[in-house]
Amino acid sequence: MTDTAIIEIALRTMMVALKLSAPILITSLVIGFTVSLFQSMTQIQEFTLAFVPKLVGVGLALLFCGNWMLHTLVTFSIDLFESLPSLLQ
Repeated sequence: MTDTAIIEIALRTMMVALKLSAPILITSLVIGFTVSLFQSMTQIQEFTLAFVPKLVGVGLALLFCGNWMLHTLVTFSIDLFESLPSLLQ
């Protein structure tokens, strides 16, 4: 296994991790920004007001994107295991 193969695998792994985490992180970021904007406009400083909408939003993001995320991860794993014999030579 050459160093370029290891770097390629690491790059592909990081890209898949970025793709898989993007829907959850973007949803949490948008909801957090919206709630903090609402809190600053109304002067309400309640901690649970930020937590509960994020929890619901992340749950909905997983519900809508979960199938795609699982398909992406399975495809990556299958491709990695299929290319493993050629990488070990």
